[in-house]
Amino acid sequence: MVAMKMLINGKAAGACGGECFDVKNPATGELLEQVPRGTEDDIALAVEAAVSAFEGWASTSPQQRGMVFYRAAGVVRQRKEELATLLTQEQGKPLAEARNEIEGFAHVLEYYCGLAGSLRGDFIPVPGNGYAFTVKKPLGVCAAIIPWNMPALIMSWKIAPALISGNTFVLKPASSTPLTNLTLASVLNEAGLPAGVLNVITGSGETAGESLVRNPHVKKISFTGESGTGIRVAELAASGMKRVTLELGGSDPMIVCDDANLESAVAGAIRGRFYNCGQTCTAVKRLYVFESVAEEFISKLKAGVRNLKVGNGLDNNTDMGPLNNSHQMEYIKELVAEVKEKSEGRIITGGKIPSFKGSDKGYFFEPTLVSDVPEDSRLLKEEVFGPVLPIVKVKNLDEAIEEANRSSYGLGASVWTKDLDRARMGCEQLNAGIIWVNQHFKVAPEVPFGGIKGSGFGRENGPDVLSEYLETRTIMLKT
Repeated sequence: MVAMKMLINGKAAGACGGECFDVKNPATGELLEQVPRGTEDDIALAVEAAVSAFEGWASTSPQQRGMVFYRAAGVVRQRKEELATLLTQEQGKPLAEARNEIEGFAHVLEYYCGLAGSLRGDFIPVPGNGYAFTVKKPLGVCAAIIPWNMPALIMSWKIAPALISGNTFVLKPASSTPLTNLTLASVLNEAGLPAGVLNVITGSGETAGESLVRNPHVKKISFTGESGTGIRVAELAASGMKRVTLELGGSDPMIVCDDANLESAVAGAIRGRFYNCGQTCTAVKRLYVFESVAEEFISKLKAGVRNLKVGNGLDNNTDMGPLNNSHQMEYIKELVAEVKEKSEGRIITGGKIPSFKGSDKGYFFEPTLVSDVPEDSRLLKEEVFGPVLPIVKVKNLDEAIEEANRSSYGLGASVWTKDLDRARMGCEQLNAGIIWVNQHFKVAPEVPFGGIKGSGFGRENGPDVLSEYLETRTIMLKT
């Protein structure tokens, strides 16, 4: 059974090797689809199609490219329920979150449609030497390897700026969540995207992913995922002098000051940690609370977390779905077991597999709070991709910032306070690519997003990202 195939040169395609792999529902363990296991040969065919389509697409006006996005966004909104259901089935997140992500995909397309007319160079008078012009040219074939946590939204972050700039594209989805990506790609084709402009190859990172990065015709690689894999991508890309964007892991700190609105901060912590079962790069992964308000804050947080309903994402009453795969499940179980065995903190609530009908079929884990966590705990040092939130009490903002900056990651951070001086201090001293004040987690397509330190380099989103997909050529004219 192969119900869904790869997309190469505008057509459905099986794998050259004839092999397939299963895509399962993480809430039930049931088989959803089998998809082709792409190989180096399939990558070569996809890149060849993208090379052939490049000249025609690059010569299309940006406004015409934008209209394809505009039409596709409209179809995506019309099919939101269907697409959200598919996303929930393969990824696990609640339907409300899936609907939000599908809307986000459409919004990103519309945003870059609006930027289509801004693709232009500069006119520069050069005293004594006439004039200079800069011309922006697309790179050629670009590619992306994306993760399973936000497959639709991250797909849009990658393909939209690349395609609106006149490049062609090869996308490698995560092995556990390729179905929504394949469906969205077909929507773009139906909206008028020429054959070969966007190609989607399913398969493993070791085979399809590495082949994509190694291919000499690929000029730019954008990768979102685990830091170790990102380093491997950078190493492979370096030998081919390819442009690289790496959006890697994060261990985002949230700092709650003693003057913060505690109700808002509690709500922000719950959403920031347990949205998508904690499987988000910018999730709140470390919580630092002033000692003077810690008891009250933790009491309110505990009550809110205990009210979260864990279950199948297709149930509209579900607040938190399952983890996406068995690897994540085993990792979270291991971390929590280590807390108990080594006495590295006190589990306030959660810490086990929930008990409800069917919970043994999926990758479910209770939303978990751990207090009094020592600084050398894995909960604070690693990127914990799951529903476990460590809490550390601090005396003041100086101590909180020092502890927050101790991490090797630097993706996001937030400070919660009514004091503008404290807010300014947090924004100036926290080492992160994006810093929120009295909010956490929101990433809009209108603003640059990316990390520092071990969280990678390069930026997604905003108008500046277009320069990542364009090269500048300078023309000197003497009259």
